[in-house]
Amino acid sequence: MARLSKENHTQLLLIVGLLSWLAPGAGYFVLEEKKRAIIIFVTIGLTLCIGLYVGSIGVIDLEGPAPSYVKAAQVMNPPIVLVLSHRTAGGGYPVYGWPNEIGQIYTMVSGLLNLLCIVNAVSLAHLGKIRAGD
Repeated sequence: MARLSKENHTQLLLIVGLLSWLAPGAGYFVLEEKKRAIIIFVTIGLTLCIGLYVGSIGVIDLEGPAPSYVKAAQVMNPPIVLVLSHRTAGGGYPVYGWPNEIGQIYTMVSGLLNLLCIVNAVSLAHLGKIRAGD
């Protein structure tokens, strides 16, 4: 890895973090960890899709009565969750009982997994600079 200035290093960390949030695994892809990027993309994508399948898109309601920890965990998913939240804001997709709870759990888990992957990708980008001799 070529030597990076402090400004370029900060930009790299921001780019890796932002790309990791926009598409799970994209930060690893930038860091040339292609297998890891594919595994993370599939895992987080499937977890989110299973949550949406079980509970419908009604489980994502960032303006509704859901507890704040549910909303905070769901926001860490890719931006598609924000789009779905805007779509479900009127409460036109009611979900009750076990499907609601299971769907919320799956979407929360996928968001928290994405958060862990963002932190890990940024950490790897930072450690890559340290190993390069700076």
